[in-house]
Amino acid sequence: MRITHVSALAAVLLTLGTASAAAQADPADTPRQAIARSYLDALVSHDASAVPFAPDATRVEAGFQTGYSGPQLAHDLEHGPQYRVIQGIRELTMSEAGDTVTTRYLLDTGVAGVRLTTVEIVETFVIPTDSIQTIEATITPV
Repeated sequence: MRITHVSALAAVLLTLGTASAAAQADPADTPRQAIARSYLDALVSHDASAVPFAPDATRVEAGFQTGYSGPQLAHDLEHGPQYRVIQGIRELTMSEAGDTVTTRYLLDTGVAGVRLTTVEIVETFVIPTDSIQTIEATITPV
């Protein structure tokens, strides 16, 4: 009986910060779209190893700078508490113009598998060559 309770508690704790859906790879992605998608995947998986950030990459969210370098952005994706509540991304669309990729998606957040809120995010990625230089994010509750 006690083991059952411990196992149930462990299962709940393990689900904290885990994700239910990611931005699935799409063979139709252009190289820049694939780079943007790697960032979205890292939001959900908390594994930024596949995200190519420029060393001096920046991120601005709702007008406030939240990212100051590639290493800091990668560290935040992997360890930042603000990302642990992300449960999944859905309804992703992407467009590309020159070196800019714009993504629009719904992001679900919650705890222990229970959805708490959904927001719409529009992120604009500037990817001059093969790494993310800047990200600008706008977040709107839905």
